[in-house]
Amino acid sequence: MFFLTGGTGFLGRHLVAALCRRHDPVRVLTRYPEEHSWLKRYPNVQVIQGDLVDKSTLIRGIAGCRYVIHAGGFFRFWGDKQVFMQTNALGTLNMLEAAKAEGVERFIHISSIAVIGEPDPTNVIDESYPPKPVEPYQESKYEGEQMALRYYQEFGLPVIVLRPGAFYGPLGHYAFNRLFFKDAMRGIIMQIDGGKHIIFPAYITDVVEGIFLALERGRVGEIYNICGDWISHREAFDIICEQAKLHWPRPPIPGWLGITASRILELFSRITRREPFWPINMRSYVYNDWRVSNEKARRELGFSPTPFEEGARRTIQWYKNGQPEDIPEIRCDGSI
Repeated sequence: MFFLTGGTGFLGRHLVAALCRRHDPVRVLTRYPEEHSWLKRYPNVQVIQGDLVDKSTLIRGIAGCRYVIHAGGFFRFWGDKQVFMQTNALGTLNMLEAAKAEGVERFIHISSIAVIGEPDPTNVIDESYPPKPVEPYQESKYEGEQMALRYYQEFGLPVIVLRPGAFYGPLGHYAFNRLFFKDAMRGIIMQIDGGKHIIFPAYITDVVEGIFLALERGRVGEIYNICGDWISHREAFDIICEQAKLHWPRPPIPGWLGITASRILELFSRITRREPFWPINMRSYVYNDWRVSNEKARRELGFSPTPFEEGARRTIQWYKNGQPEDIPEIRCDGSI
């Protein structure tokens, strides 16, 4: 029996389907079951209503489960630090406490490579690279990650930390999907500094596969980067534009201009209370060179990421098909 948080999110949608295909029974934590009626289509899914700050619900939900996949969290480029910390740090602490009380066999903690913050442009980022988070989401995820590792060190909880790259693929609507696919397909290509900076993409089903490999082969107390090979923004847009037959202009936007625009948009957001189109906190993600190594996951887990060309093809096809919910990646025995 699995206990899964974040089961109704981008990663969770694919993960629930994959667990179903494996015939693994799973309990999915969600605050609003009525908004996710699709979960009823999976016969091996039990819905647990609650959230990460509700300790009693977590304890009841984990009871009897052998494995925990903690993929729940709050990710935005804009927002109140307290909200990030409550969900990503305090929520993780509550999960760890419940898992320790139950004595689970494996606790897979989904962190993020983004905890690195602002990487040195000359170095490769492996699992030993020192994190220095620079914005609220990164700080909260790093705090949660450190808690998870501390529970392994102090209490022997069999924790494995996965740091996925930037998710992309079918069913994605934010971050990498929006910036590199949705915006590009409607003529908005933000090629900062000529597209020289390097990104760390992770095709969504590769992350699912990485979770299963970690459950089977991962060493407890270890961290694994789960992502594809690094690629420059320019190279990514070259592939996307070629495969999607896009011929929009791609002006090289100076970095200073992008930062200035972000600051202006942030001022308007203080009035509207809505996330700006180009939040200043994206600076860490798109203005740096993320040379992330997946060598440890390849060597120890047998991880083999999808080439970006193939992941981009599948993602573009999903957009061209009208962004359907019923796609092969989330079907179970022939139906969603």
